[in-house]
Amino acid sequence: MQVGISQLIAPNLSIEQFFTAARDNGYEVVELSLRQQGPLNGQTTTAEIDAIAARSKAAGLPVASLTIGHCTGNLLAQGADQDTSIAQTIAGLEVAARLGAPVALHTLGRFSSDLYYDDAYRNAVAALRKLAPVAARLKVALAFEFVWNGFLFSPMEAARFLDEVGSDYVGFYFDPGNMAVFQFPHHWVRILGRRIKRVHLKDWKGNALNGGWTPLLQGAVDFKKVMAELRAAGYQGPLISEVPESLAPLADTAAAIRRIIAL
Repeated sequence: MQVGISQLIAPNLSIEQFFTAARDNGYEVVELSLRQQGPLNGQTTTAEIDAIAARSKAAGLPVASLTIGHCTGNLLAQGADQDTSIAQTIAGLEVAARLGAPVALHTLGRFSSDLYYDDAYRNAVAALRKLAPVAARLKVALAFEFVWNGFLFSPMEAARFLDEVGSDYVGFYFDPGNMAVFQFPHHWVRILGRRIKRVHLKDWKGNALNGGWTPLLQGAVDFKKVMAELRAAGYQGPLISEVPESLAPLADTAAAIRRIIAL
């Protein structure tokens, strides 16, 4: 497993500054973020994307994943809204492929008062079935993350959802900090198993009403059990920090990830 860091925690840094910070603080791979605004966005040209890929290679920091769910609409919707989201997601997958990232993170979308849960479920399955052949062609897995949007709050439901989509190129992006608010994160790993494509690392202490993020290994996540389940599932990919410097220095988080890998 490799020690990674996500650009999500450094949105104000340039690409060059982010690579430098990652390398100087002991990280081995990076996750970049495609956003509506920022150094990598929908208006970034192919030449600029290729230049970013070249910087990644020069820094010795492979792009392990790309987050695209923050600017790709709502796959839970239907009709024109879903069509727009599918087109934006395809564009994100193409950027990931050009960067050499084997995984793209999506957050699927959001509800409204008029969008019922059962309809959203069917809409999302249909959308991901349309996206799966594109992901397979590009060799970029599309992985959704549980992000407190009210959708798929159970690991068994998430596993069933992915099985209904039925593609090795559509999977799960596991973040134990997001589950620790409500459940035991290692349960998710055992149930989702080989459907897990990438892993974010955050830690949490407390409950939904009285809790908050902590530095790694200082919260409620039982990382020893998480690692045991990840190994049992055959996961060998990177562990990617989503811990901001406001919680812990970057170098301290990299060291904590190495301790987690050793558990």
